[in-house]
Amino acid sequence: MDGASVGGSRDDVPVTEPSGVIFPPTASGTGLTSSLGRAVVGDALRAVDPIGAAAAQRETDWRRGYLMHFRRLVEAGLGSGEAARQIAAGGLASVHERMRFRTAEGTVEPLAAAFTGPVEPLSTATVGGQGRVDKELTLPYRGERLRGDGIKRRLDAWLAAGIIEPSCAEAIRTVQANPDWLDLGGTTVVALGAGAEMGPVPSLLRWGNPVVGVDLARPALWSRLIETADRYGGRLHVPAVKGDGDLAQRAGADLLHGIGSIAEWLDGFDGRLVLGNYVYADGAINVRLSTAVDALTGHLRQSRPDTALAFLATPTDVFAVPGDAVAHSERAYGSPAGVGRLRRPLRLLSGGRMLRRNYAPGDDPGICDALVAQQGPNYALAKRIHRWRATVARSEGVTVSMNVAPPTRTRSVVKNRALAAAYAGAHRFGVEVFEPATSNTLMAALLVHDLRNPPQPAAEVWHEEAEFAAHGGLWRCAYAPRSALGIAALLGWGAARG
Repeated sequence: MDGASVGGSRDDVPVTEPSGVIFPPTASGTGLTSSLGRAVVGDALRAVDPIGAAAAQRETDWRRGYLMHFRRLVEAGLGSGEAARQIAAGGLASVHERMRFRTAEGTVEPLAAAFTGPVEPLSTATVGGQGRVDKELTLPYRGERLRGDGIKRRLDAWLAAGIIEPSCAEAIRTVQANPDWLDLGGTTVVALGAGAEMGPVPSLLRWGNPVVGVDLARPALWSRLIETADRYGGRLHVPAVKGDGDLAQRAGADLLHGIGSIAEWLDGFDGRLVLGNYVYADGAINVRLSTAVDALTGHLRQSRPDTALAFLATPTDVFAVPGDAVAHSERAYGSPAGVGRLRRPLRLLSGGRMLRRNYAPGDDPGICDALVAQQGPNYALAKRIHRWRATVARSEGVTVSMNVAPPTRTRSVVKNRALAAAYAGAHRFGVEVFEPATSNTLMAALLVHDLRNPPQPAAEVWHEEAEFAAHGGLWRCAYAPRSALGIAALLGWGAARG
């Protein structure tokens, strides 16, 4: 998981919202999240894999059965960049055609109506810009702040352990060798979900860059962000209600209900923008929020064509991975250590479900299926919307930074006891779970790399997604992640409680 992880338990129930971006209402006035998921996956697959599309739409237990259909979304695009891009375009079109916007008056309209009606204007407050500017890449890691050779040694150790891909290490080395890149030269990153633990806001401000922060009106969140901005040389621009009171009490904007206001506000900023998507919410709201951000993305791209896009991909998803990762996994499987020495009896006791190979020998590419059933189909769909937008935007010539982020001990993960336990035991299977400060600095450095040296479209979409991945070892571990999850949780239970 990328730190914003668990989709919650209510993934296939009716939902009713008073206003804003909503699921398509049924005759009773509610929206069914499972109906939307089946329909969108079916629409995405239909042009490329009609059998897979039909299977998704016939699925009677979406809450548990979604895993195979999200895997099929990846498999159906292998071997053909055109097919993968058709899947992405079809999925996005389905989301936009089906989701709705309910006005404050209660009228249900197409999603585009969010930008056509009257909006509440937002004012801008600016803080920071007087503190220090770091002109060298440093990396917080296990209580230290690595720099210079310390970073190089850590990258080498991660590579040897299979924690990151070689392209990721090379990208970080390139940023380290070009410290002037840390100053983005006036380009402004818009951080949607500015308070996210995985977001780049602290690093960008530390490096002296302007940042536009968008998040909900939560005074504690804004107090923390304002304090961060006051320490560093970057200036933080935030939406706020006009007034003379404490800014933390006045700051914030709501993407679900006010994307029209946010769009108008962002249009008022000068220079090139990078629209960074770091949002997360529990359960069905996550799909609504991802839809709102995608609608805002399309609107902003029309009014400001030079806008770049940035995303973080979760490692607990389905990805095609290079043959080198498969070979690394096979070597690990062939030399069992620790818990792996119990592989045979565990597999016998579980009917072959535990400690399965991560890949078939010789796969190239392999399919790393690290979806976690507990995350739920809404989480999977929300994250897939991000991936689809990145794919479509790249094909249109847009600068896109989308990198796989490592599993991370964020608040949203550790509040779930089962996942906290699995993370505590993950190291027994060669998976490293990162602390938030390490993850967000690493991913901010990759964002800098992508903006300074934009990735080029590849013949196949899976190559684009696998580049620069920092998956924490999930792609290169010996065992299919779901087949080891329960054992990791059992082994980590005591540590997680501690």
